[in-house]
Amino acid sequence: MQVRGLATPPRERAIHIALMAGAGLTIVVSAGLLAVLVFESVRFFGDVAPSRLAADTVWAPAAGRFGLWPLLAGTLLTTLIGVGFALPLGVLAAIYVSELAPPRVRRLLVPALELLAGVPGVVLGYFALHALTPALAQSLGLSRLNALSAGLVIGVMLVPMIAVLGANAMQRVPLNLREAAYALGASRLTTILRVVLPTARRGIVAALLLATARGAGETMIVAIAAGHVPRLGFDATQPTATLTTFVLDVSMRTGATTAPNAAYRAAFVCGLLLVAVTIILNVLAQRALASRPAQAPR
Repeated sequence: MQVRGLATPPRERAIHIALMAGAGLTIVVSAGLLAVLVFESVRFFGDVAPSRLAADTVWAPAAGRFGLWPLLAGTLLTTLIGVGFALPLGVLAAIYVSELAPPRVRRLLVPALELLAGVPGVVLGYFALHALTPALAQSLGLSRLNALSAGLVIGVMLVPMIAVLGANAMQRVPLNLREAAYALGASRLTTILRVVLPTARRGIVAALLLATARGAGETMIVAIAAGHVPRLGFDATQPTATLTTFVLDVSMRTGATTAPNAAYRAAFVCGLLLVAVTIILNVLAQRALASRPAQAPR
């Protein structure tokens, strides 16, 4: 805080200007990205009535069919599989890191989990294609490309994220609550289940929401392992397509000299929808974290 009457040192002023410029640039870039998505989406709806997206059940832009339901179904299916796989494993890992691991092990596990959370999706996608999908094909008789393998690998990607965020939430539980439970004769397991988890549930819910947002926005895993076949339904044994894989497909097929058409602008509609979902989930996660901390059950 600057004291009135005292001049700001030039170095501090330069740092302040640089920080303000960085923050302003971030806002400008984000606003520009959102403006482009909105502008192209409005142009799309000038050619295609919004009712066609809701009424049609086929997604075939080349044929003028813009039913959004197959892409929404694929996105929801792979995300639910991934979150359903990652949530129990992530919470168990968070419990071990926060409550059971010795300090030395914890110091090794937390950076390792943070590194695993940053593994590129393309690496995990090729793991799904060359390791997981052949195993599923041999054991369950599935096709080589399917939603199940993509969803499971999305879950593998989300486990470290949920584990780190969940462990942070559990470590914020006041120590006196644990000590009170032990003083009443509760075991460590009972304390974890009846005190730590209920008190940290808002942080765990926030981790779940953030993981869901990341899973819904994953592109390369689904593009490599799921087959990119728009299909209305929730059959995890079949290939599927998502909002992100369609955007990727349009980006790869559309050259710099290609005139934009409805199929091209449909990618911006999908992108705008993904941005809206991500913003909503992040706002909900922030509200969960900002809410009054939950009290342990009596």
